[in-house]
This record gives sequence, C-alpha cells and structure tokens, in this order.
Amino acid sequence: MLAAPGGPNKSSIELKQKYFSASYPRAKMDETHNNRTSLVKGAKDIAKEAKRHAAKNFSKAVDRASDEYSTHRSYNRFKNEDEEENNYNAYTQQDGHYADNAANDEDGASSDATEGHDDEDEIYEGEYQGVPAYNDGKLRDGQVALGQPVSDSAKSRKELENERQADEEELAQQYELIMQECGHGRFQWQLFFVLGLALMSDGVEVFVVGFVLPSAETDMCVPNSGAGWLGSIVYLGMMFGAFFWGGLSDKLGRKQCLLISMSVNGFFAFLSSFVQGYSMFLLCRMVSGFGIGGAVPIVFSYFAEVLAREKRGEHLSWLCMFWMIGGIYASAMAWAIIPHYGWSFSMGSAYQFHSWRVFVVVCALPCVSAVVALTFMPESPRFYLEMGKHDEAWMVLKHIHDTNMRARGEPERVFTVNRIKIPKQLDELVEMQNESANPVLKVLFKIKAELRGIWLTFMRCFNYPVKDNTMKLAAVWFTLSFGYYGLSVWFPDVIKHLQADEYASRVKIHNNERIEDFTFNFTLENQIQRNSVFMNDRFITMKFKSVTFIDSSFINCYFEDVSSVGSSFNNCTIVDCFFYNTDVDDTKLTNSRVINSSFHHNKTGCQMTFEDDYSAYWVYFVNFLGTLAVLPGNIVSALLMDKIGRLSMLGGSMVLSGISCFFLWFGTSESMMIFMLCLYNGLSISAWNSLDVVTTELYPTDRRGTGFGFCNAMCKLAAVLGNLIFGSLVGITKAIPILLASSVLVGGGLVGLRLPDTRANVLM
Repeated sequence: MLAAPGGPNKSSIELKQKYFSASYPRAKMDETHNNRTSLVKGAKDIAKEAKRHAAKNFSKAVDRASDEYSTHRSYNRFKNEDEEENNYNAYTQQDGHYADNAANDEDGASSDATEGHDDEDEIYEGEYQGVPAYNDGKLRDGQVALGQPVSDSAKSRKELENERQADEEELAQQYELIMQECGHGRFQWQLFFVLGLALMSDGVEVFVVGFVLPSAETDMCVPNSGAGWLGSIVYLGMMFGAFFWGGLSDKLGRKQCLLISMSVNGFFAFLSSFVQGYSMFLLCRMVSGFGIGGAVPIVFSYFAEVLAREKRGEHLSWLCMFWMIGGIYASAMAWAIIPHYGWSFSMGSAYQFHSWRVFVVVCALPCVSAVVALTFMPESPRFYLEMGKHDEAWMVLKHIHDTNMRARGEPERVFTVNRIKIPKQLDELVEMQNESANPVLKVLFKIKAELRGIWLTFMRCFNYPVKDNTMKLAAVWFTLSFGYYGLSVWFPDVIKHLQADEYASRVKIHNNERIEDFTFNFTLENQIQRNSVFMNDRFITMKFKSVTFIDSSFINCYFEDVSSVGSSFNNCTIVDCFFYNTDVDDTKLTNSRVINSSFHHNKTGCQMTFEDDYSAYWVYFVNFLGTLAVLPGNIVSALLMDKIGRLSMLGGSMVLSGISCFFLWFGTSESMMIFMLCLYNGLSISAWNSLDVVTTELYPTDRRGTGFGFCNAMCKLAAVLGNLIFGSLVGITKAIPILLASSVLVGGGLVGLRLPDTRANVLM
C-alpha cells in the first residue's frame, strides 16, 4: 500500500525508532568511557605536577621540617612524601586498569591527610612499631614507572656524585634534628668514658717513651749512637697507624677499627716488657705505636657523630682531658715504680726484669680496659647511614633515644623517626677474585683492595672544596706537634743535663794517693783518682759510682762483687790482680795495661740500679707537674670553645705558647725551667683541643677518618723530626731548639687563623 503524499511511511518510522533505541545505549557508554579516560589522565597530570612542585620547593621543605620539629617534634614531612608517593601509585594498579572508585579513593586519602589529622597522635608505650621500611625508590611488583627519572646507569659519574652530595646535605640537616630528638644523656656519657680510655691510652703511650727511654737504653747497654731511636721508632709506628686505621674506619666502621687497633697496641705493649734485646724491644714498641696510632682519629670521629651541634665543641674538648689524664697516670706510675729497683727479678744474669718493665705492663692496663668496654658499645649510626644501612642506623638511634629517655625518667617518650635519608650509593669497580684461589692469596687480595680503597679516599681529601682545608690543617698539625713533642719528649734529658752539671761541680779530686792493705766495702762516688797507687787492697761488695781512675796503678789487689756505674779506668796499670763477679771489662779499661791478672765469672749486661740514677725521682715529678698544669687549660678551652670560637682559641693558644717557649731560653735554673714548662703546657693544650674539634668538623663523614688520620700522621712525623733534631742539640746548646720551636708555633698559629669557622656547621 502506498503512503499518502507528504507523510511518512509507517514502517519506515518504526524502523528508525528501533535503530535509535538500539544505538542510544552505545553512545551513552562511549561518553562514559571518554569521561573516565579524561579523569584518569587528569589524575596523572595532577600527580606529576605535585611531584614537580615538591622538588621545586625542596629547600623550603627542609626549613619547614625544622620549624615543624621544634613545635611538634615529629617528622611528618618525610612521612607525607611517602603518602604522596603511595597516593600516586594508587592510580597505577593491575596493568594500568583502574577501579571505578579510584577517584573516590583519592579524595578519601586527601581527606585523611588534611582533615582531622592530628600531628600529636599518641603512640602508647610498649606498642611495637618495628623497623620502618626504607623506600629506596625502586618500584614494587605491579607498579608502573610513570614519569620515572633517568636510571643511574644512564647518568655520568659527575651527575651521580652531585646527587649524592645533595643527599648528604639533606641527611646532614635531618641527622641534626634526629640527634636533637635523641637528646644528650646517659648514652653519650657512657661512650664518653669508653672512648676516653682509648684516648688515655694514646697519652700513656706518648709519655712511656720519655720515661722508659733513659732506663731501657741503660739496661740494654745501648751506645750513645743508638740513643733516641726508641722515641723515634714509636712515633714512626704511630704515624703509619694513624693514616691506616683512620682510612680503614671510613670503610669498615669506627668501632670495629678501634677495637682492632687497640688490641694490637695492648698485645705488643705487654709483649715488649718481656723481650730482652734492644732490637726486639724496638720492634714491639713500633707495632704497639702502630696500633695506638688509630686512637685519636677514630675516637674524635666516633664521638662527634653522636653529638648535636650545640654540644659538639664543648664535649669534644672535655674528651681531650683523657689525654691529660693518661699523661698524669704515666707520670705517677713512673714516679712510683721505676725508681724502686726492688720491684724486679732476674733469672741469672741473662734475663733481667727491672722495675721499668713493670711500669710498661701497668701502662697497658688502660688499653685493655678500653677494649673490654668498647665491645658493649654500638657502631656509629652516622657511619651506617653513609654506608646505606638504614635499618642498622635506625636501631642504634632508637637505642640512643631510649637510653637517654629512660635516664631522664621519661620512658614513655617514643622515637618518632620513621624514615631517614640515605645518600646515593655509588658503585665502585671491584676486581673479582677466583673462589678457588689459595686462602693466603685471598687474604692478600683483600688487604690490597682495602689499601686501594684507603688511598682513593685519601686522594678525595685533596678535591674541592676540602683541598685547601687539608693543606692548612696539615701545616697546623705539623707545626704544633714539632714544637710540643720536640720539647716534651726530650725534656727529661734537659733536666738531667742541668743536674749533671751541678753534680760534676761537686766532684772530689785526689792526686798522688797511696793506699795499702785496705778493704773497701763501701761506695766510692763522684771522684777522680789521679796518679794514685793501690797495693794489696781488697774491694769487696762495693760500688764505683761516677769514679774515674787516671794514670793509677793496682798491684796485687782483689775485686769481688764489684759494680761500676759511670766509672772507668783510663791509662791505668793492673798487675797481679784477681777479679771475681765484677762488671769490669774492656769497655771500662781505656788504654790500660793488664799484667798477670785474671777475670772470673764476670757480670753480663749493663748493671743498673735506680738508686744510682740521682735524677729519676726529680724527672718524673717534673713531668707530673707539667702534665697537671694542663688541667686549667683543658677546663678553659671546654667552657669557651663555643663562645669565643675554635679559630680564635687555636691561633691565640699557639702564638702564646710559642712566646712562652721562647722564654725557656732564659731559664738558667731548674725551678725556672720547670715553671716555664708548666706555663707552656697550660697554654698549648687549648690549641690541641680546638684543633681536634676543627679537624673533626671540617671533613665530611665519608672522609672524616681518613682526613683526620692524615693530619695526625703529619703530627707524628713532626714528632719524629723534633725528637731527632732536638735530641742532637740538647746536649750542645738549648738556644737553637727553643728558638726553632717558638718560631714554628707562632707561624702555625697564624695559618690556623685562616681556617674556616665551623661553629655553625652540621656534620656532613
């Protein structure tokens, strides 16, 4: 049937209605899909923009975290960064597909973070929080890297180092805040005394050299040409030890290296008291010095890394007092033990264990105590963070916090840190070793790798921006040490020379005497017998003490159990004499004629009694006074370190000590020399304390031990040179050594004033 003109066909109208009714749901579905795609794309853009904006305002965020810490004592900034990252990752789930309520979840997360969020949410005591997981930026399973930065493998070495530098700066700021939260309390004081014992051992080692030097060289029959090597060899070992252990502590850790180095020192110091030969004694003392050389650089680095900025200068200065305590301990023990000859035993004439050996054993006790106490202390948390060991560092910091809070009576205070910045770990090229290699070769390979690592770290101490500081610090350490050790180690000999001159002025001279049929059973002391004749005389159980026979004759005389200390027979004639159990030998018979005489059962070795050492008590007492004079300087430097500044104290102390050293030239009496020595020690200690603090604060953590060890090695090198130079001149003239020490101290003080001020620095 045909449709009416001008009207629609009924069947066509029904067909169109059916078509539109079928296509409408599909159009609606396409529109919904487009809206959802736009929403997802917008969410991605918002997340990217938020991350870009956060990176742009990073410096502001650091300041905001500091303000937030002071008001709320929390670390929500670092927590919020994790929340932002988690919210962003919520959009990328299950191969890029999103749940229908993704937008609603995002809104809910934002609401939780901004509305009703309480920064002071209480965490009840006893609630286990666990070690917070550290997110190193690596994606988990199921996450998609949207807007991920370029991988490390595609970056240059310089770019990676710049990123690490930025991370270290952020870590330094955060670590300072963490130490403020941990507080200063029981833990720091415990570590203070433990490390103080180690530093005390270093002071003892230095003073042992000066006290044992005269006794050991006399006991072991050391000629004048070999005198002084004991002091030099010990400082030589300390020089290599400071560089080695300081560098190794940047690789293996502060505690571990300090334990090993102190153990080496204690073992060989104890062993040195039993060896009899001078060469073996030198070897043991050198290895002992090698061990104790690591004490100073590691102790100050270790302690500084658990101190907040406002406490660092003062408490590092208080720590320096233990070096003074070590000197007092060594002086007191030397004064109490060495002159007592009865505190010894012998096994025949070959093995002699004199009282100075007992003194060496007693001086090893602080080192042993330090090793035992150090085993109970944790590793430096700052070192753990530098090595990328987040969990270990967090546990140590929590231990510090909890220890201090319990001591304050606030055990409910909870450690609120949940994430700590870790510097980017740079990969190093390591030569692989065959697993089937010889064990000895493996050990040698390991040693070679560690030495190479120490050397590379040492070379970084001469990179910008620490290169200039390294050169200036080395100059200051060298000059201060050259003046101090050059005078202090050999000062006992200066006193002995003054006393020897006075002793020689009281000598009794006997000319042309004739003595017959007389028995000498007493001590002949400080005499000169010239052209004398001894006939049919008996010398039984007696001593010749500083007695010189010149052009004298001994005819038919009997000598039994005779000791001769500082005595000699010059151009004498000995006829028909009998010697039994005496120490008279060719070394004491100078240009003398021995006719028909016999020697039986002669004493071997050097016969020494400290009763004959007229200056022993006096020398040890003088050193005790000189060390005790350091106490006021230690107290003043600790109290004023943060007030007047490290550099002012360093430069001023070195200049003033140089001036006081110059006035030693005018000391013509023992009392005047002792007074000037005490004044010099009291003024120079402030320079030592401030130099220790400045050196610790100028180097970043990854080079602190190496840089400090290098400076301390320069210190010991100067001690060796000062020992040799001053020792060769002290018996000839005192003007040159004193003028030399005075000039280098003043010059070093002027260099020290040009170092950067570190009072406001955080530990990098």
